[in-house]
Amino acid sequence: MSSELLVDLSEDSTAAQLGQLKLATIEDQQWPPDESTLSKSATDVSQQFDVNSPHLPWDHPFYDIARHQIIEVAGDDNFGRKVIVFNACRMPPHHQLDHHKLLMYLKGTLDQYVESDYTLIYFHRGLTSENKPSLGWLRDAYREFDRKYKKNIKALYIVHPTMFIKTLLILFKPIISFKFGRKINYVSYLSELEDVVKCEQLLIPALVKEYDNKLRASLKPSAHPPMSPPRSPPLPNQMFGVPLDLLRQRSVNDDLVPVVMRDTIGFLSEQGLDIEGIFRRSANVTLVKEVQLRYNSGMSVDFRGMEDVHLAAVILKTFLRELPEPLLTYQLYNDIVNFATIPSESQVTAMKTLVESLPEENYASLRYLITFLAQVSANSEVNKMTNGNLAVVFGPNLLWGRDNAMSLSAIGPINNFTRTLLDQQHLVFP
Repeated sequence: MSSELLVDLSEDSTAAQLGQLKLATIEDQQWPPDESTLSKSATDVSQQFDVNSPHLPWDHPFYDIARHQIIEVAGDDNFGRKVIVFNACRMPPHHQLDHHKLLMYLKGTLDQYVESDYTLIYFHRGLTSENKPSLGWLRDAYREFDRKYKKNIKALYIVHPTMFIKTLLILFKPIISFKFGRKINYVSYLSELEDVVKCEQLLIPALVKEYDNKLRASLKPSAHPPMSPPRSPPLPNQMFGVPLDLLRQRSVNDDLVPVVMRDTIGFLSEQGLDIEGIFRRSANVTLVKEVQLRYNSGMSVDFRGMEDVHLAAVILKTFLRELPEPLLTYQLYNDIVNFATIPSESQVTAMKTLVESLPEENYASLRYLITFLAQVSANSEVNKMTNGNLAVVFGPNLLWGRDNAMSLSAIGPINNFTRTLLDQQHLVFP
């Protein structure tokens, strides 16, 4: 994995080839006029982007974009940051895709997460002359994403970069800020992504996987990059990635709430309620791994001694996300995704029925978590974490589809359900 955008052109192996291309700077380019000019007024999607729509109907403004699954949300990475995935191979030919709408759809996705740290993964394989957007569109798209979007993006990973994409980034270098350039990383093989995110939680297109296999097969045996490590069997005292019922069996007093949740929530209840942006910041990945190892080895963890509120917050989210089955269970997935179709006057009763149908340990853990989050939102004037903001953070960690990745047509309703659960928690958990 590398960040080649910072390398001086005189030292770059592509310098000679780029010199032959006689590329002008961005300011000197004669950009062709686009069919639609992007503007701030035109890109205000607050009235168009219905994130609470259970499934986008055929007449929804973004249906023709969403159906291609170009953009997906894939939970949190190893640092506790939201992961947004862009699949180039799923972009249809020019005449079948409104690129202006695609940009609005991407902005609508990011609008839900830009207040938190997040990661963007771009699978470049499959971008062809048939579906490649114009340079003018790319230029305007970059300018459209102002500081609000660039501030909290912690990394952009370009998977399987080609000479085209590297040349393009060098061409755009005059308008790409130095700070943003440092966030761009090239990823040659899928296995390299394991340092950032568990690949199994990404719904990687078959075309990308096939290309990655071909790249690996073309290498000499000594040059093969390591394969993604297989899932190892759980350790005797493992806490992460273990079913809740098994954790209950292992507990000394048949505790329905896992010790990781009790530790993190207990600490955060004492020291995290007044921290602005709690649950929105990432943590040192080395410390996260150390804490996970301690828990998985059966050792106790004292967050008070670490004095890092964001570390405890990330550990809590990571624990929920690594459950083999989400806390709200696969069984309730369809009911929750379609929850918005229930009349508002019946939603509390329906929600109470759904929650009470959960296994005993799931119900107890959910109640423990939601009760705590209600305390967090009660201090939202200080910590800025309203029920809506908490729902965006925790919704994807409470429920996901069996394929792990989720399009906006699913994540919107899940966040909406979580928001309602927080709003009505005093009635759902009497």
